[in-house]
Amino acid sequence: MLLFLFRLFAALPLPVAHALGRLAGRAIYAWPGKYRRRLQANAAQAGYPDPAFARRAAGEIGAMILESPRVWFRNEDSLARVVSDDNDVVSAARAENRGILFLTPHLGCFEITARYLARQMPMTVMFRPPRKDILAPLLETARNSSAVNAVPATMQGVREFVRALRRGESVGMLPDQAPSVGDGVWAPFFGRMAYTMTLPGKLATQTGVSIILTAGERLPKGRGWRIHYVRVPEPLPADPQAQAALLNAAMETLIRRCPEQYLWSYNRYKTPRGAPPAPAADTASTAG
Repeated sequence: MLLFLFRLFAALPLPVAHALGRLAGRAIYAWPGKYRRRLQANAAQAGYPDPAFARRAAGEIGAMILESPRVWFRNEDSLARVVSDDNDVVSAARAENRGILFLTPHLGCFEITARYLARQMPMTVMFRPPRKDILAPLLETARNSSAVNAVPATMQGVREFVRALRRGESVGMLPDQAPSVGDGVWAPFFGRMAYTMTLPGKLATQTGVSIILTAGERLPKGRGWRIHYVRVPEPLPADPQAQAALLNAAMETLIRRCPEQYLWSYNRYKTPRGAPPAPAADTASTAG
């Protein structure tokens, strides 16, 4: 039943899906509660305290949800609506004949980026199995609807990543998820300490690959998406905390290109169970 419903959503014209999604997103935001308070607080932390900004950001979350079925089930049609002004960033990295680690924050349509790249090069991405079994058939169908090779977020998946990178291929992962204890360090993110995963730095150091951040900006009036790329400066620092701080700073740069499309409602500043308390952030904030 759920799969059928999402196929119905996929049949909507993209402008309609975005419009309905924004309407639903703003309606949910209008209801007072933890979701609304977190979205407002995280956006304000990054320098966006205007209530109108928060409402627009909530609308973009709704657009993100309703555009995903179209990307999953109408893959070719969706890719035909993708443009990019930054393809030279990827071309320069590929010319170095080494693997590329693509990091995709929760910004814009993060379902489209790996599919777009998979048209140009072998692409492996990491996924977390759904917590609810009812979602498993849906996500399995979505993963199998493109040329992207999906591996689980386990040690097996990490080994697959390492092998792909050493073959000179590309891999992709979400860098702004809060990791488990032992898999992260505290690093500043928009002027506040956030528990940040260390896996991207470990992978790049171990395999000697380049790192590129990417996002699929949602274009106005349902025209499609614009893919952005930001290359992380090299060489990476040796210290894991310095690596995490560098990657968070690069994410901030990318997010500020289309800040309303970031998932501000995500609990980015939570303290995982068993983790040490967050240290005080540097007084120099990146906001503004």
